[in-house]
Amino acid sequence: MPLPLLPTTLVGSYPQPDWLIDRDKLSKQVPRVQANLWLVGEAELEAKQDQATRAAIRDQERAGLDIVTDGEQRRESYSNRFATALDGVDLKNPGTTINRMGKPIPVPRVSGKIERRRPVEVRDMQFLRANTKRPVKMTVPGPFTMAKQAQDDFYKDEAAMALDYAAAVNAEIKDLFAAGADIVQIDEPWMQQHPEKARQYGLKVLDRALDGVTGTIAIHLCFGYAAVVHDKPSGYSFLPELEGAKVQQVSIEAAQPNLDLTVLRQLPSKTIILGVISLADMSIETPQTVAARIRKAFDHVPPERIVVAPDCGLKYLPREVAFGKMQAMVEGAKIVRKELGA
Repeated sequence: MPLPLLPTTLVGSYPQPDWLIDRDKLSKQVPRVQANLWLVGEAELEAKQDQATRAAIRDQERAGLDIVTDGEQRRESYSNRFATALDGVDLKNPGTTINRMGKPIPVPRVSGKIERRRPVEVRDMQFLRANTKRPVKMTVPGPFTMAKQAQDDFYKDEAAMALDYAAAVNAEIKDLFAAGADIVQIDEPWMQQHPEKARQYGLKVLDRALDGVTGTIAIHLCFGYAAVVHDKPSGYSFLPELEGAKVQQVSIEAAQPNLDLTVLRQLPSKTIILGVISLADMSIETPQTVAARIRKAFDHVPPERIVVAPDCGLKYLPREVAFGKMQAMVEGAKIVRKELGA
């Protein structure tokens, strides 16, 4: 299915059903280790996650999205499912790190060499591909972010540890493309949180994760979920550096922080996944508001290099709000397409 001008997509996640996950507990955290938030037993968990994934796909199709994700229905968070599936992690004795809010949180404790023993999301990708005819995107946590979300009791060298995380991500990405992904998105929010470290070794780690990869790669940087991080800066501390990265698409948060979009001029070779939906506002944007946010980028990026998306994952929104925001996003993109004669 060919994509239109200004194609629409999610950043990744969609709200999980109340019967699947404890959304009250979820609202208080972004789990880095296994948090046991599922409301169904182990014997029926996969089948119920399949059911939720199918519903998330149908919602995206009904709203009119051009590129569909699995809604990350099988994940307690964007990162913990993959990060805790790797060798070298002591799951019984978590470590600690400091989060964006300056608070200590439990994280995977690395006690041995990080290695990927098996595919983690390949069945998810196969299920997504089998349940929609639209182009599809799968997301994976980034190696830099996973390394910063871990306590290193083995390597004593954060760059070396991140490179082994990158090797695991590399193998996963190749398998995801083989399973039918059109786009794979790497989530690297902690590059924004730790810009100096990102400048030191982040791009080297990203290059390792993409070694030999030939499919379309997006990278997502953000300021954190709006449900958790309320006061956001108006500019990125690490973004122009991605012009030198082996990615084709860069996903940014622009709506809630009212981002100064002049920074996009420093990414002249990249397609911009433009955040036009604020996740801090429970009211649903009008299509006209969305259209105005899209047009605002045209002074810096041509329409041909823009994908329309929410700022971040919709995971923490009420489901009816998330669906309404998707619809507004789709209708706003249609308004601008019509203006452009597309």
